Amino acid sequence: MFPGVHPDLIVAGFTIVLAIIQIAWAVIARTNETGMKWNAGPRDTAASPPGVVAGRLARAQANLMETLPLFLGAVALVHLAGKQGDLSIWGTHLFLFARILYLPLYRWGVSGLRTLAWAAALVGLCMTLSALFV
Repeated sequence: MFPGVHPDLIVAGFTIVLAIIQIAWAVIARTNETGMKWNAGPRDTAASPPGVVAGRLARAQANLMETLPLFLGAVALVHLAGKQGDLSIWGTHLFLFARILYLPLYRWGVSGLRTLAWAAALVGLCMTLSALFV
């Protein structure tokens, strides 16, 4: 499907797609609360605090944005050093799939499993970065 492109880089690309989806989903949820007129306007007046779902989606988005630069940096460093291999492949995939699971778990308020998904993503990030040192 992507000849000549290492799986780590494909996963990094799909992780960016996930970030775009999260941004859009959070914006749509917030727009549903505030209305298109307010959202498209100059926002001179303060909006009401976000509702439960819009708040969760905004926090999930912010959480991904905190780790996304670290993940992309780890992938870039591993590839610049020529250290990509099984460890980075497993790590990048774990990061992406855990982040995919994290989003609906947060949206629907599933606390314990959401934390496990977050931890799995962190493990994936650490695996990816550790490929640089082995």
